[in-house]
Amino acid sequence: MKKIIGYRKLLGVHEKTELAELKIIYRNLMKDWHPDKFNDDHEQKELAEAKSKHIIEAYHFLVGIAPETRALTLAEYTVTTTSVGIVDFEYKNETLQINFIDGNSYEYFGVPKALYVKLVNAPALGRFARRHIYGSFPYRSTSKAAVAAE
Repeated sequence: MKKIIGYRKLLGVHEKTELAELKIIYRNLMKDWHPDKFNDDHEQKELAEAKSKHIIEAYHFLVGIAPETRALTLAEYTVTTTSVGIVDFEYKNETLQINFIDGNSYEYFGVPKALYVKLVNAPALGRFARRHIYGSFPYRSTSKAAVAAE
């Protein structure tokens, strides 16, 4: 959740911001912080490069967790989470990544460590995740990002 809050704060948006508005805000920030704008000042250019990379990362992340984005992929998500087994999972800083047999991966944000421990000790991972994780936490797909990175 800290990641989500931090990215929203960076872009100056709130939870209810729609994708169209998010895109406009992102473009305006990129106009302000584009490194080519600071060709005369090397120090400012380096700062702008770092800031613009962070803005791009925040934008793509927030697009990934937006309700509109999740609505577009809801059918695939539902099939994966209801009928496909879990291959493995990883937990770090209240973020739980679950990898499925069909190649899909999802990150869940704000998952308490106690719930993760219960998942590890659950006799049936899929059933536990369906009851306590899938509908309870904001998520985004990470499988497409992994394919694009290859």
